[in-house]
Amino acid sequence: MPSSRHRNTRDVLSARPLAIAADTPVISSAGGTEPNLLAALADGGLPVGTDPREFRTEAEFAVRVTEALSDGLRLSMEYPQPTALYPDERSVKSAELVGYLNNKASISTFVDPRFQARRQIVAVDELAEAAPVEKSWVLKAATNAAHGASLDVYLHRAGEPVTLPAFTDVLTEVVVEEYLHIHRNWGIQLYVAADGRARLLAVTDQRIDADGVYTGGRFGLVVPLPADLLTECLAIAQRAADVGYRGMCSLDCAQTYDGRLVMLDLNFRITSGSIPLLALHTIRPDALDRPSESTKLTTTASIAALLAALRPALQRGGLLVTGGHDTRRTDNPIKQATVHLLVFGDDPDEVATRRAALEAMYKN
Repeated sequence: MPSSRHRNTRDVLSARPLAIAADTPVISSAGGTEPNLLAALADGGLPVGTDPREFRTEAEFAVRVTEALSDGLRLSMEYPQPTALYPDERSVKSAELVGYLNNKASISTFVDPRFQARRQIVAVDELAEAAPVEKSWVLKAATNAAHGASLDVYLHRAGEPVTLPAFTDVLTEVVVEEYLHIHRNWGIQLYVAADGRARLLAVTDQRIDADGVYTGGRFGLVVPLPADLLTECLAIAQRAADVGYRGMCSLDCAQTYDGRLVMLDLNFRITSGSIPLLALHTIRPDALDRPSESTKLTTTASIAALLAALRPALQRGGLLVTGGHDTRRTDNPIKQATVHLLVFGDDPDEVATRRAALEAMYKN
């Protein structure tokens, strides 16, 4: 994607694996290698990456990739990168495959029709007819330049004014999907190992705000996923594995109030739900079946100041830092710090209360 588009999102996402990387090299934005942040991750017992390869600019990112290739390393991209920089023969999975799997228009080729929501691919100049103001609908970007963070999804409720998102100005096609009245919303966390077999990591509940944007997950004591939907999720991941995908994936699915089971999104990459689960598997397996919730805090203060404010809560226990980012360590002119947290305990209401109190500190 153009270097200026969603720059902060791309930088933040690049730092996610550091929390559980151990001695695996990670090409990460320098915003995610801030010393106070790395210390907080280590204090929580996480196997923090010992070989972070920092970049502060787009040019430095290219240098880090070139250095890794010259070291003889193979690279595993989470988002499509230019093949001129990142040749397919040195990649765990190709840029074309990564882009295709994450394209909102590709879901119909991997999901059994009985689990598909009604959707159509529409030319942008025909959007007014396909997505009228008097009806509810969901608009998704149909592009291989996938980048996550719910930035390519727009929800419209019947009768409300339509303010088309920026992606309709740069794309020729979009996906128009039916608006679903969702009763339960799950994130199915899976992975495909080197042997090409898809495996289940965990099922999580997803917290979604009024605009349909993911705000965190619930782990442990999750409402069970219907068996046929779980079977389909494993089959979807295996279909991707069979065409060459390796790595983490999270499949968003739901049950509507009228009982339909629907696949909403296929996220073939490390997601907000992946790292907390991997962290718990690594250092707190006893907490996997207990109530826990993930969240993030964002502030214009430095990440050092944010972590200092969190220190009393961290010392009380039941709180784990799983990642973060500070734009002050990059060339991004926007000053912003983000910390990702996992709140856990024995009582679900108490966990939810503590999570909400943390979010209220920064009006997250």
